[in-house]
Amino acid sequence: MESSAVQNMNGNAGHSRRAWTSGGLILAVALFIAAVANVRFFSAAVAAFGTGLSLWPFYLSLFLTLTALLVLLLSAICHRALVKPVLIFILILSAVLSYFAHAYGTVFDAQMIANALATDNAEAGDLLTLKMVLWIALLGLLPAIAVARANLTFPHWKTETIARLKQAVVAVAVILVSGASFSGHYAALMRFHREATTNVVPTYAILSAARMAVHALPSSTPKEHVAVGTDAALPAADRHHELIIMVVGETVRADHWGLNGYARDTTPTLRRENVVNFPDFWSCGTSTAISVPCMFSNLGHDTFDKSSAAVTDNALDVLSRAGVNILWRDNNSSSQGVAARVPYEDYRDATHNKVCEDGECRDIGMLDGLQDYIDRQKGDILIVLHQMGNHGPAYYKRYPKEFERFTPVCATSDLGSCTSEQIVNTYDNAILYTDFFLSKVIELLKSNDQKFETAMFYLSDHGESLGEYGVYLHGAPYALAPEAQRHVPAVMWFGDGIKQDITVTSLDERSRRKWSQDNVFATLLGFFELHTSAYVGGADILERAHDEVTGLR
Repeated sequence: MESSAVQNMNGNAGHSRRAWTSGGLILAVALFIAAVANVRFFSAAVAAFGTGLSLWPFYLSLFLTLTALLVLLLSAICHRALVKPVLIFILILSAVLSYFAHAYGTVFDAQMIANALATDNAEAGDLLTLKMVLWIALLGLLPAIAVARANLTFPHWKTETIARLKQAVVAVAVILVSGASFSGHYAALMRFHREATTNVVPTYAILSAARMAVHALPSSTPKEHVAVGTDAALPAADRHHELIIMVVGETVRADHWGLNGYARDTTPTLRRENVVNFPDFWSCGTSTAISVPCMFSNLGHDTFDKSSAAVTDNALDVLSRAGVNILWRDNNSSSQGVAARVPYEDYRDATHNKVCEDGECRDIGMLDGLQDYIDRQKGDILIVLHQMGNHGPAYYKRYPKEFERFTPVCATSDLGSCTSEQIVNTYDNAILYTDFFLSKVIELLKSNDQKFETAMFYLSDHGESLGEYGVYLHGAPYALAPEAQRHVPAVMWFGDGIKQDITVTSLDERSRRKWSQDNVFATLLGFFELHTSAYVGGADILERAHDEVTGLR
């Protein structure tokens, strides 16, 4: 009677189709996901251990172990009426995860999941391709429809519970036997090739999401705001006001930066300017969501935590408290909370940005009206310009046609359909546009050099993978991320007035040192010669030649 009622509820009563038990359907889905959605995981395992015939029993055990783990996971969350909805969700989720793993080499750790949740419509549109739609339809929707139409039967709950327990015991036995039979291989996989396990679909993403959810649970004692540099003050005797423009770039990697010795001159206009280049500069994270708040924070990469940074004063807060006029203009997703307490202007659409075409607003539009803003201010000024830069995968959208110097290009978001040459050409063209944009920033500063001590500080938030080892874009776990995602370009330009305050004799040597975004906080404070206990001179990239009036040395 109970079985019949449940069959009718699922709309699958009758004898025209094979009857499935919940355990059988769970096993079928687990086998399908292990075999179809985890191709990248098995490819990573083969790359790590080799292709010898003697290894195939280990690979078979790996497949059986993964299937057993999926059976245990699904059995824990699939009960009665939840069986079909959960399996359908897991199938579609696995299809989405496997697509991004295959197309871009994406690893869905907690940070990548946070990035995905923060993706806006424009970014999501860039990722949507015909290949993605077909992939999810074939590997997700079609099997999900098959599950929805399955003739699922439910015996008495005691019978079903016993059957599920037997299935779980078998799954555990498979895992134990596999582990015991190939203990050396599994130990090597976990110790020396752990990055391969980050490709397991969908378990790694589910575990990452669970960790993120636990971390996001509200504390019984809400975090209080942490004030930093409450003693901050501008030097009273300094009558020369600063005008500093900081440009936060997007997704530019150091080895494609012309000034760093790249075979192509992707920075021709900067090369003609008297800029100081920092070839050994490293990011705090591999995504905008981490790198941007981290670089303005005094926490540093090793201790940075986004939730803590959100309730802690950053460099902009300290400077604003001291009396510096702050303006953040954004042509990217957002300031990631950095500009929460200072003036902020959104330049991602034509409301403010007057240089937009086909829905793409150019970085150069952020300079419009900036001179009027400067003229209205009294005192020191810090302007932050957050670029769209080289945001992928639609690199071809990031620059006007006249900057398409390197051809042929990849005129699609589906990087897998383009050759390596096309991808690199398009990416490099976008850097050419950033080079042009920075030259216009310098031009603006030059026009104000008689009224202010002027300087520009540019650095990219993180780098980008362009298909090396099958990895694209960015956002990989920092410990596993390739250098291309962590090594970033950084340059400074100085007006004539501010050069007098810098230790010029040591600047060339200092530019060749290894620096990171951990040094941005102190450097920004140093630009304005701030009196504050929050300033750490050794962390200041420039090590300004502060005299006794400033009191910083």
